Amino acid sequence: MGDRGTCNHSEVTDFILIGFRVRPDLYILLFLLFLLVYIMILLGNVGMMTIIMTDPRLNTPMYFFLGNLSFIDLFYSSVIAPKAMVNFWSESKSISFAGCVTQFFLFAFFIVTEGFLLAAMAYDRFIAICNPLLYSVQMSTDLCTQLVAGSYFCGCISSVLQTSMTFTLPFCASRAIDHFYCDTRPLQRLSCSDLFIRKIVSFSLSSIIILPTIIVVIVSYLYIVSTVLKIRSTEGRKKAFSTCSSHLGVVSVLYGAGSFMYLTPDRFPELSKVASLCYTLVTPMLNPLIYSLRNKDVKEALKRLLEKKNTIL
Repeated sequence: MGDRGTCNHSEVTDFILIGFRVRPDLYILLFLLFLLVYIMILLGNVGMMTIIMTDPRLNTPMYFFLGNLSFIDLFYSSVIAPKAMVNFWSESKSISFAGCVTQFFLFAFFIVTEGFLLAAMAYDRFIAICNPLLYSVQMSTDLCTQLVAGSYFCGCISSVLQTSMTFTLPFCASRAIDHFYCDTRPLQRLSCSDLFIRKIVSFSLSSIIILPTIIVVIVSYLYIVSTVLKIRSTEGRKKAFSTCSSHLGVVSVLYGAGSFMYLTPDRFPELSKVASLCYTLVTPMLNPLIYSLRNKDVKEALKRLLEKKNTIL
């Protein structure tokens, strides 16, 4: 690693993204896999945003949140996938220091924003099921806008803190990041300093960010389940649960993949990369599929949009 006491981050001008440690002849397969997943992300999320923006029947708080979710999924996957695909064909596999900072900041920004947005969506479902008569009053346009703006604000503040903590580390001689994108743990492995205090601060910051969103989701669904179980008719319970199943699926996929990634021990870097792949690309690919396959309104809106295009043609 070189002289750990004399080399610091001010001398680093670029990094090398090692990516997946596989035989070179498998790069083409990985490239095609990344390309396929990224195309599905583009089609799914752009399609979802188009449906929501063009169909006036979807002009409701739930679909306002869903449109922002698709926007976030589209952009945070775009921060990762194109560079990873380029590196499959690049011999140097380098990324500039500024590029690494930018990638780290944007990914942290969008992923934290998504966590807060999912909490806002859980609150929306809570009001819709537990207080349906007051739904239009309580979930006003102003409140929805404030919840979304607050999610982006929290994401920005969190990303600024995480980025500054990571890139003020003194880095050693090695510039090789054992990952396919700039992430916290692979960058920390390049540091020359004792990371104990920084890890404590980072864990505390993550807890402050993640715990409130998880608590909102859990408490909202406890109330939702309690209310739904009081509905006497089977059809009524089924309809109530169906309005929440898509959101619950998205929350499960995001937090499940994220937990898998960050709980993977450092001694298994390749497993960590696979977990990161689920978190960074598979999740934004699945989200529009979950909502389109499990949501009657979205399927009907898509049908109307296709019929309208056929009529024009």
